[in-house]
Amino acid sequence: MPKGPRFQTPQGMHDILPEDQPYISRILDVVQEVAKFYSFLRIDTPVLEDAALFEKGIGLTTDVVEKQMYFLRTKGGDALAMRPEFTAGIARSYIEHGMLNLPQPVKLYSSGPLFRYESPQAGRFRQFNQFDFEIFGEQSPANDAQIIQIFYAILRELKFSHLIVEVNSIGDSQCRPYYKKLLVNYLRPRQYSLCADCRRRMKENPLRILDCKEEKCSRVRSQAPQIIDSLCDECKAHFKLLLEFLDEADLPYHLNPYLVRGLDYYTKTVFEIFLETPSGGDGEGKTLALAGGGRFDTLVKLLGGKDVPATGAAAGMERIVSLLKENQLFQPVAPQYKIFLAQLGEAAKKKSLKLLEELRKAN
Repeated sequence: MPKGPRFQTPQGMHDILPEDQPYISRILDVVQEVAKFYSFLRIDTPVLEDAALFEKGIGLTTDVVEKQMYFLRTKGGDALAMRPEFTAGIARSYIEHGMLNLPQPVKLYSSGPLFRYESPQAGRFRQFNQFDFEIFGEQSPANDAQIIQIFYAILRELKFSHLIVEVNSIGDSQCRPYYKKLLVNYLRPRQYSLCADCRRRMKENPLRILDCKEEKCSRVRSQAPQIIDSLCDECKAHFKLLLEFLDEADLPYHLNPYLVRGLDYYTKTVFEIFLETPSGGDGEGKTLALAGGGRFDTLVKLLGGKDVPATGAAAGMERIVSLLKENQLFQPVAPQYKIFLAQLGEAAKKKSLKLLEELRKAN
């Protein structure tokens, strides 16, 4: 007798099996506790959004939109995309539901699946889960510091140590154009030492070159002008205050003058949190990115709302689960069963359903 097709998950997708569910639950429990303490309210946005939302919000020349986003067209002709990140959708919801009329700041958090067509590799999936925190309606760098503190606290609560916080300011529309000119002038005589993508980015979006992971591009970047030296007075003051807030909170950080993040909506503050792993046989440890984000003061207006400053960040859950297991930082507790009901014969099986429900109600 011929066998039917043996279906498997599509490439880059994965099942979250029962043995991994306690790890996911543990992460979400900590996220919820921290969100409640800092007065964040949960929001859930659709997995499908208008494709134009991400094209406009994230940027047409970003890798996320150009190479990684899942597009689909409905039978009615609507161009939709599976969300590759949370921020644009949450900003859209902030506008659509008139949250500007609420007392500001509006603090929101979310979690769930995201989708990016990436090359499958260890720890990277095409469907993956993140948790996300956003603050809308205040310009103060105190909010940037609070977002950094929240993600640092969640990771520490999950028992991670050896965390590295890297911060930078990428300026705004006042000072960034000047820096872009400096950067292009530096890169132009070195363009043939860059990868093909970065040579194209020189014309379209030169800041993306600073985010390239290719080794030869990293070598060129290491001597590039630093954006922090080109900040306008307002951005410089904002960044100085942020560092003072982090110092006051005793939150350790490193300045990374080439940190830019991969999405176009960021302004001023950007940050990432890394886990430093023990040295291997070569005597060198590795750093693994766990969380990242920054300020996006122009996004709400860009999407059709008013001029609303905002800041936020997100963290990937699959990598955290993998590291919790690898470092034995969390031990799931086996379920404790209160009763065992032996069903001997058909008559007993018929009675057992009612009896089990009565026992459940009686706790």
